Amino acid sequence: MQTTPITPELVRGALELERTAHGLLPHRLPARARAQCADPQLAMVESQPSGVRLVFRTRATTVELDTLPTKRVYLGAPPRPQGLYDLLVDGRPAGSGHVTGGHTLTVDLADGTAEHRPGPVGTLRFTGLPDTVKVVEIWLPYDETTELVALRTDAPVEHVPDPRGRVWLHHGSSISHGSVAASPTTTWPALAASLGGVELINLGLGGSALLDPFTARTLRDTPADLLSVKLGINVVNTDLMRLRAFGPAVHGFLDTIRDGHPGTPLLVVSPILCPMHEDTPGPSLMDASALSEGRLRFQAAGDPAETASGKLTLGVIREELARIVRDRSAEDPHLHYLDGRDLYGAADVDELPLPDGLHPDAAAHRRIGERFAALAFTPGGPFGKGTV
Repeated sequence: MQTTPITPELVRGALELERTAHGLLPHRLPARARAQCADPQLAMVESQPSGVRLVFRTRATTVELDTLPTKRVYLGAPPRPQGLYDLLVDGRPAGSGHVTGGHTLTVDLADGTAEHRPGPVGTLRFTGLPDTVKVVEIWLPYDETTELVALRTDAPVEHVPDPRGRVWLHHGSSISHGSVAASPTTTWPALAASLGGVELINLGLGGSALLDPFTARTLRDTPADLLSVKLGINVVNTDLMRLRAFGPAVHGFLDTIRDGHPGTPLLVVSPILCPMHEDTPGPSLMDASALSEGRLRFQAAGDPAETASGKLTLGVIREELARIVRDRSAEDPHLHYLDGRDLYGAADVDELPLPDGLHPDAAAHRRIGERFAALAFTPGGPFGKGTV
């Protein structure tokens, strides 16, 4: 087996690679953005490599990847599944696996405290690959912070030049991040990107799609051919702002993106259907009774009457986003709007209910990804070939 240094040329989907004591840590927000927010939730999710993958050409039949993951344990909640790595060979699924060992982050849901316990490097191993020259992709777990330590193969590795296909840059909440998808290539954005034939950069940030200016600047400064922003649910989850602040914040967010991408197709996507917050404001809180039974479930803690004083519900947010896009599109013909209920609506809730009240399951991720591709990437859609 021969070791190949893991260099930025082998990594796609990350905006920055931090050199650590063990190797390289992919980040999905640059250092300047990270420095502007002390929220530990944001620090955790931006370092979880949703959409990040190693890509190389080789005729190796055995591939080994050493990584140092950070695995989360929530006290009182059901055990979390191991983070999965997906293997693609020439674009087709060829296996999956997980890495044992790693650091452990134990979170006490009762008081929000966390304890970090260091652990060892682990190894992912794929064998029996075809003895032909092929493009290998290893997609990292979407929900485990992952330091890349070493890459070993039984044949030389070559960098795969950028295919210069269209790059789709997407920003959204935990649903866009991947929660609770089956694997990294089956989050809805990854599925939609595959169906649309585009290169994905996923800035879905669990709990952190909050119209932060540093996120808008990151979107502004990242080269892309297609842009989408899925906004709303986290603003309600956190009870972050009122209607008076929300509208101008959306305008400012879009203004900043347009400073760097004045003519790029830009799709604003409103929240999918989430029954508990359609007419009831946030915040979203964990259901203590469900937690006592070992189940994770959320509930809306706001009062519907408070919408009169400007508190936000998903219904209010959809109306405001649709209005903003309608008003701006007169001067911005490449700005588009998609109602999230066209991706997951009332009939879907009956067939594929949200397991914890907030997040779609693996089957719903697939449905959302397929519908997004059909609405956005087909001829006549905002991302159809031939768009600017």
